[in-house]
Amino acid sequence: MPPSSRYLQAGVNLAAGGAVARRAADFAAQTRPALQKQNAKLLADIGGFAAAVQIPKLQNPVLLAATDGVGTKIQLLLQAGKIRGAGIDLVAMCVNDLACHGARPLFFLDYYACGKLNPAAAAEFLDGVADGCRQAECALVGGETAEMPGVYPPDGMDAAGFAVGICEREQLLSPGNVSAGCKIVGVASSGPHSNGFSLIRKILADAKVCVPPQNKTESALVESILAPTRIYVRALAALRGRVPVLSAAHITGGGLTENLPRAIPAGLRAELFPDSWPRPEVFNFLQKAGKVDEDEMRRVFNCGIGFAVIVAEKEAETAVAVLRDNGERAQVIGEIREGDSGAGGDSGDALRADFQ
Repeated sequence: MPPSSRYLQAGVNLAAGGAVARRAADFAAQTRPALQKQNAKLLADIGGFAAAVQIPKLQNPVLLAATDGVGTKIQLLLQAGKIRGAGIDLVAMCVNDLACHGARPLFFLDYYACGKLNPAAAAEFLDGVADGCRQAECALVGGETAEMPGVYPPDGMDAAGFAVGICEREQLLSPGNVSAGCKIVGVASSGPHSNGFSLIRKILADAKVCVPPQNKTESALVESILAPTRIYVRALAALRGRVPVLSAAHITGGGLTENLPRAIPAGLRAELFPDSWPRPEVFNFLQKAGKVDEDEMRRVFNCGIGFAVIVAEKEAETAVAVLRDNGERAQVIGEIREGDSGAGGDSGDALRADFQ
């Protein structure tokens, strides 16, 4: 672009945007096998105004959609020079939500906004998005890059994602499948995932923990805090191939306390046994350094459980074994009992899981 370009002088570099778009096409191409695996076909690729994906031939297909962002974790990832992790987080937050309903993600789109476009940083982010899509076995089919001087600082950015999944109607997971006596199987998180980072950032600042870290102790702590959100899609698919999963919950904002009730019906409650799973040390640090009481810890953070599935009591041991065979750390963490705390509860206070 000529140096005299008025748009460039206003802060928008069209040439840099074109370079990012070309890299995005390269990253997207790496995820194409996911569509083939689901017997879907990409009819219109990156470069047009929209992507077109042929729906796989199912008996009674249902499309599901989810959208999310990474939140203020992006600030720490930028400071630490780990923006690739934001791409994985972005995919994870969307596809794990789809998995709660039994859907396999079909395709994904991202939105990347910044104050000053840095093609290298954007490419690093897109590399993370492509990695997340490969982990989730879905295709990156498009996205948008926006350079917005005046809205974001020159070194600032944000991102949002959108995923579409598909499922046979008869195989949808639903709270209505759950009854008293069912067991809750918890699947370990990789850390705080992408929730609670407004509090985490304050705790780190008050504790004078530097990001990027300045020593080995800080490095280990920051690594555990910024670990990318775990993607549970493959493990859940493997589990459903062996065990009738009844319902599921992605443990995000609200923690176990407020997310599990979304997976059970009115008239039932989730009772959890907090001593049944090991709490990662990073959460002990956050609680102690931040002087956070236990109730708030359970409402803000996942406390070591990133995903939960509900199965019949007789299937619980098999479910744990299958998840472990597929690389997950899992254990029974609670059970469903009579009492109103499910998705149909009468008040916000009722929509809470109980801890024994």
